[in-house]
Amino acid sequence: MPRTRLYRNGVLEHDDVPWPEALALLHDETALLWIDYVAPTQAELDEIGGALSLHPLAIEDALHPHQRPKLDRYDTHQFLAAYLLLMGADAEDDAAKTASLRRYEIDAFITERALITVRPNEDFSMKGVLERWDGHPDLATCGVNFLLWGLLDVVIDSHFDTVQLLDEAIERLEDDVLDPAPHIRTIQASSYRLRKDLVLLRRLTLPMRDVVSSLLRSSAEAGGSRLLPYYQDLYDHVLRVTDWAESLRDLVSTVIDTNMTNQSNRMNLVMKKVTSWAAIIAVPTLITGFFGQNLTFPLINTVPGFWVSCALMVAASAVLYLQFRRRDWL
Repeated sequence: MPRTRLYRNGVLEHDDVPWPEALALLHDETALLWIDYVAPTQAELDEIGGALSLHPLAIEDALHPHQRPKLDRYDTHQFLAAYLLLMGADAEDDAAKTASLRRYEIDAFITERALITVRPNEDFSMKGVLERWDGHPDLATCGVNFLLWGLLDVVIDSHFDTVQLLDEAIERLEDDVLDPAPHIRTIQASSYRLRKDLVLLRRLTLPMRDVVSSLLRSSAEAGGSRLLPYYQDLYDHVLRVTDWAESLRDLVSTVIDTNMTNQSNRMNLVMKKVTSWAAIIAVPTLITGFFGQNLTFPLINTVPGFWVSCALMVAASAVLYLQFRRRDWL
């Protein structure tokens, strides 16, 4: 059976109401109900849908996961789809640690006197939502908007915490890129994972701006002055998250470009050193090749000739080495 909670006249009256009694309370004008389903069946949602005249399309959306964050309006209710975001680590080494974004969907039917939440599994914990509700009992007189605020506050706070952790991960990545001896493969893997996480973050947070904006307008039109500052705070957090995510996406692209530039510079330096050493080696080869010609020349087949050839090779190599060092080619 789904978990339930009953408020009456702005006071928490009963936690975990028996299901038959909860169904009867759906038509009690003095009752405010929260009903929570975990992995419900079609029959279970059809039962609550028949009692509250829920639209079949909304029920279909609740049964099929991976919905786009949205707020759909129907004649008798609204349907909300949102995601809680959490971060994890893919590596134990702090230098190689990168973010791994995890999403947990929650759907909700919003009626005049009831909030029905639908979760595909227990990964989305309602503990934080209950703490929000219990921490602000004076707002319970605001009705279903109070329950909805507690749910959205937890969801949007998770977005804010996630974008902050992504920012810290990108800062670590920047330090790795500027390291004198960077781990190229680790930096590349971390960069692309972070960019992938940022794309997912943007896809899940950007629509929430319209969701909260719509709820803010409806709350103001309904005269919910007590909850209006709380919804304005939610909207402010949503704007900060979306703007932050946009700047981080640009930043991680810059990190990727910087890493590619550093690799190109290091490759040019290596090629410069290899070319310099090849030039140094070419001088002795030239001398030995000259002395190895089948021709008669001064000091041929003599000990002084041997030492003269060696001296020429050493001197020429030393001169080239000093010149290359002065030009920073070695």
